[in-house]
Amino acid sequence: MIVISKFIIGYLVLQGALLSLIAAFGVLRLPDAYTRNHAASKSATLGVISILLGVFLYFLIIEGQTNSRIILGIIFVFLTSPVAGHLISRAAYNKGVPLWKGSVQDDLKHHREKTNQKAKG
Repeated sequence: MIVISKFIIGYLVLQGALLSLIAAFGVLRLPDAYTRNHAASKSATLGVISILLGVFLYFLIIEGQTNSRIILGIIFVFLTSPVAGHLISRAAYNKGVPLWKGSVQDDLKHHREKTNQKAKG
């Protein structure tokens, strides 16, 4: 039981590290602020949650301790990171940060033009 638990814990921590590495590459390599923000908010969130889950299981199974702070950390990251990513993208769009030239669709363009016309008129 302990050996299988160690493999699961190691897998979760390794998965989290790889997802965080992928998020870092995404932030560096993707073309515009919106896709970079997507990489940071999705991959990094899952990576951090995987690492924290591995740490929680380690303390629970190997050390025999329940650490509520780790559970609170998982819940906090799970709730705040996607919301923060959405708000950052929304603020960038409202400030007029341009989309990548290869972007196919801008769903908010019509709404933005309508809002600008109301503000002018």
